[in-house]
Amino acid sequence: MCEVQSVLEKITVNPQGEKVTVLGASKTRTAEEIIAVYRKGVTVMGENRAQEFTAKYDAVHLEGIPYRFIGRLQTNKVKYLIGKVDMIESVDRDDVLLEISKRSVKAGVTTRILLEINGGNEESKGGYALAEIPEAVKYASSLPGVQVCGLMAVLPDTENVAELTEICKSVRKTYDEIKTAYEGAENVCFTTLSMGMSGDYEIAIACGSNEIRLGRILFGERNYV
Repeated sequence: MCEVQSVLEKITVNPQGEKVTVLGASKTRTAEEIIAVYRKGVTVMGENRAQEFTAKYDAVHLEGIPYRFIGRLQTNKVKYLIGKVDMIESVDRDDVLLEISKRSVKAGVTTRILLEINGGNEESKGGYALAEIPEAVKYASSLPGVQVCGLMAVLPDTENVAELTEICKSVRKTYDEIKTAYEGAENVCFTTLSMGMSGDYEIAIACGSNEIRLGRILFGERNYV
């Protein structure tokens, strides 16, 4: 396991003065590994698969860890998250939004969400195009049982710093515009811009991300065996 404290010491605030939250991306990790990293100072965890979330939930919840969902979500898996998840960060299309709303109302809860942006407009990845986000927020704000807490960006897998910087700055600009437009709204409260992973988090923070999703850097290389 990597030296978590040394990683956290390097990550403090973004240029806007916002504290940067480090989310532990715990795909393939055991509940014991998650708890160990949490006790070293990583205060939020995120799972990519509903079945893994369900399998680890009791142990993670017992420890008091905010446990989020950050992966591609099928509508038929939403039911396993409602009432348990701290936030669904990866809401990438309208039918998932609607299902979250229906399930949340039925359970008598409000589910906090982020709308996912496909930063590179890649066909292999889910998410709204950046230009679609204002309309997606408008739709989400009309649904009961949902609170829109910000945006999540999935960035393209590239070493082109200029391209990543341009995308990240555009996402931050949209985030700020929507945050201002919905100030005081009951079910839209922008507090979180989740942007950046192990390979690009420094660029993302420099461009205004206030949450980064780290897996390998915190847990070490994944073992898929």
